[in-house]
Amino acid sequence: MPQKDFNPDKIKALVLDLDGTLLRPDKTLSGRNLCALQSCMKKDIQIILATGRSVGSAEKYRKQINTQGPHIYYNGAEVIDISTGKMIHARYIDPRPILFCVRLARQMGHFFQVYFPEDAAGHSHKNGQTFGEILMAERKTVEAERYEKSSGIEIITGDLEEHLNQVNAVIKGMFITTQENHEKIRSLLTEQFGESIYIVQSTPIFLEVLAKGVSKGSGLKHALDYLRINKENTIAFGDEENDLPMFEVAGFSAAPANAKETIRKAALFQIPAEAEDGVAVFLEKHFG
Repeated sequence: MPQKDFNPDKIKALVLDLDGTLLRPDKTLSGRNLCALQSCMKKDIQIILATGRSVGSAEKYRKQINTQGPHIYYNGAEVIDISTGKMIHARYIDPRPILFCVRLARQMGHFFQVYFPEDAAGHSHKNGQTFGEILMAERKTVEAERYEKSSGIEIITGDLEEHLNQVNAVIKGMFITTQENHEKIRSLLTEQFGESIYIVQSTPIFLEVLAKGVSKGSGLKHALDYLRINKENTIAFGDEENDLPMFEVAGFSAAPANAKETIRKAALFQIPAEAEDGVAVFLEKHFG
């Protein structure tokens, strides 16, 4: 839809990527953004978080906003109404491509980690609060330590190959390495599996491997169906490759100045960077 068709009075849902969009570079939710979102909620506008993060990692932000209803996790592999505990949609990847990734990571010397559904992993976090997910890697590295600090999720170490042979489902796998290495990895995975898996970059250093059919776009469709909201009454905010599918589903879209050029061009609106509270700037202008 063209910008001229945008009518704030008809918007019933805001769909928000977290990292690089709603959150500041230090991974905090600013008071200005929080105030703008809560102002929209008072007008009965639904807030939907759409993130590559796990449930547990995104939960602190959901609680801060106090948004109820469905949210999109793992780039769309899970859509959950956390307030009721209802799993609206889940699509997991077969362990075999992830096993290939484990071996590839060993050969290339890259860090690779895997999220398992709790019942598939047979472990629990030390704090007893898993949100149905287990994160596992073969060793603790600098990348692992940084990820734990940023996400708040504990990484369990062990033999991933052995573990993958014992489970029948994986939420997602993730390489943490440079953009240059992403292209090499993506090429090797595409050569091996073609379009039978979904490979997507979620941050400049995160390359994720998920089931075919998974995306923030497919997750958003499930969330909107659950809420009985039409896509024409929805605007999505995002900054990375993994946000493009939800731009295609939402009636309207916005990208911050820090987004890649291709993402900014795909969005109907361009807003200030995440460090400048671009989401709040847009909401204050259009929703008061």
